[in-house]
Amino acid sequence: MILYNVTTSLDPEIAEQWVNYMRETHMPEVMATGFFVRSQLCRLLNEEDDGITYAAQYYCVSLEQLEEYQNVAAPALRKDIERQFGGRYASFRTMLEVVS
Repeated sequence: MILYNVTTSLDPEIAEQWVNYMRETHMPEVMATGFFVRSQLCRLLNEEDDGITYAAQYYCVSLEQLEEYQNVAAPALRKDIERQFGGRYASFRTMLEVVS
C-alpha cells in the first residue's frame, strides 16, 4: 500500500473555506479518479508561526498507480486549487510505503 501525503500550510483567513473545499469538492474529485482506495484529512497539532497546516492523505495499491494519477489526473486538480486559493497556501507532497 502506498500513502500519498499532501501537506498544506494555509493563510489562517482561508482555513475554513479551504477545509470545506477539500471535504466537499477536491477530495471527492480525487477519489472519483479511481486511483485511490481511501482518503483522510488531518490537521497538524504542532504548528509553528501563524499558519494552519493540514495533511490530505490518499491510499493506493501501488507506486505505479500513484504515478499514473500524477500524470493523468493531478495536473487539472492542482490547477483548480490554485485558481481557488492561489498565493494563500504552500503545499509539498510525499510518497510513503505503508509497512504495517
